[in-house]
Amino acid sequence: MEAERATEPAVRVSTLELFLDLVFVFTITQLTSVVDEDVTVLAVLRVMLLLGVIWWMYGGYAWLTNAVAPVSSYRRGMMIIGMAGFLVMALAIPDAFGGTGWAFGVGYFAVNLVHSGLFRYSAGRGAARAAAALFPLNLTSAGLVLAGGFLPVAWRSVAWGAALAVQIASPYLHPIGGFTISAAHFVERHGLVVIIALGESVVAIGVGARGTSLGWRLILAAVLGLVLAYNLWWAYFGGDDERAEHAMDRIEDATRRARTALRAYGYAHYPILLGIVLVAAGVKNVIGHTFRPMSTPGALALGGGIAVFLAGDLIFRRIMRIGRPWYRVACAVGALVTVPVGRVLGIWQLAVITAALTVLLAVEAHRARPAG
Repeated sequence: MEAERATEPAVRVSTLELFLDLVFVFTITQLTSVVDEDVTVLAVLRVMLLLGVIWWMYGGYAWLTNAVAPVSSYRRGMMIIGMAGFLVMALAIPDAFGGTGWAFGVGYFAVNLVHSGLFRYSAGRGAARAAAALFPLNLTSAGLVLAGGFLPVAWRSVAWGAALAVQIASPYLHPIGGFTISAAHFVERHGLVVIIALGESVVAIGVGARGTSLGWRLILAAVLGLVLAYNLWWAYFGGDDERAEHAMDRIEDATRRARTALRAYGYAHYPILLGIVLVAAGVKNVIGHTFRPMSTPGALALGGGIAVFLAGDLIFRRIMRIGRPWYRVACAVGALVTVPVGRVLGIWQLAVITAALTVLLAVEAHRARPAG
């Protein structure tokens, strides 16, 4: 007998979930500001660690609302508490490895408790049992984040890294077949996060332009940044969200469907979001150095961000079996090659990357067009 499909009828993403996504993406904006202010290897590693634990918790809420629709006052109230936790985490991010680490830990712990409580008391039997089996590991990881917030900076990194390791290992230590996936809701929920995050990269253009006199150079850089964000949208969507939904729907085995969802929308989407964070920081730097050389870290953020985004998208497509455009690898490598160009003029690097992506995506669209 097929495992329990869902505790409630499959629905599209609710406006309350979209509201939660807006709060979550604020954390992405905060991560971008951290990299933008200090584009160093240490800063990027810290952002990667913070994004890892934050993304895992967001994924938990995506799985939660896939099984537990926020249709009652109690559920909506608990979701608001969870949003408050995410907001506290976001506010703490700029100095999370300094004086506000405790706030990040407290916010994270609250988000985790709300998530576990809603799964335990509101989900159907299958999802509730699966969540109960994972609860000790989730509590351990949340406890490590909370404790790390009160530890010295060196030990804080160790504690939060251990928390991330526990999170990554937890689905393999306990079966997750009890979680049922509504493909339409799941795909749409993650797609909305990506589009909102891309919107924040457009906001980065305005932030970078603050205090700069408006002239043709600034306008050119801003338009190129907008086209680049559009190209990232095109690379991720372009009709493939529907193909991903159909691919998920075709997986009848509950355990295999859950594993595919975890790998495609958990692990593969991590580099996609990390790439957006780095690209936003890179574009913001270009706006501030339009016709001046960029620093090597700034140029790396722009070129490396594109490469990371495309790598994550390629992994996602491979897992979902919705096409394997391996020539995107060449574009990812080419984005990294543009770093010396950015060291000469930031606007040149932005222009080269934008043009290369535009040509790549146009060729893809042409090749995908039915003959005749």
